[in-house]
Amino acid sequence: MSNFNEQDERIAEILLDTILLDVDDIPEVSRESLERYFTHLKSNLTFPCHLTGIEDFPWEERYVFGYGSEAEYEKLKKKQPSYTDTFNLLNLDEEVNEDYGLLVDVKRTSDNKKFTLPLADLKAIDEHSKNYQLLDDYSVWFVNNR
Repeated sequence: MSNFNEQDERIAEILLDTILLDVDDIPEVSRESLERYFTHLKSNLTFPCHLTGIEDFPWEERYVFGYGSEAEYEKLKKKQPSYTDTFNLLNLDEEVNEDYGLLVDVKRTSDNKKFTLPLADLKAIDEHSKNYQLLDDYSVWFVNNR
């Protein structure tokens, strides 16, 4: 019997050409596995795709946990992307990065500023959409297999 849950099975289907019996056989993050995931997402994501952060971005940590001033945080959020922002997905970058995974170009809806962000840090806003599951599967795989 398989040790996979449904999410593991979806991820394995994307990354592997064979059926596995154990979740430990899911490939780690590598250039090849990122390229396979890129191809899958490129073919399956639908637009428009509205995103937000899964959790605070690295630069925000000191403010979220109360070490920085609130006024400074609000000022920086005007120039930098925040996990509380809403973004429109513009495209997936063709170049994969083994440290950050797949990168995406997004446009913040509040002011149309463009940013390039790690896809693993983002989630689709509509939890009932196909995009939500696709991006959640990718983030879980990336975070758990680096």
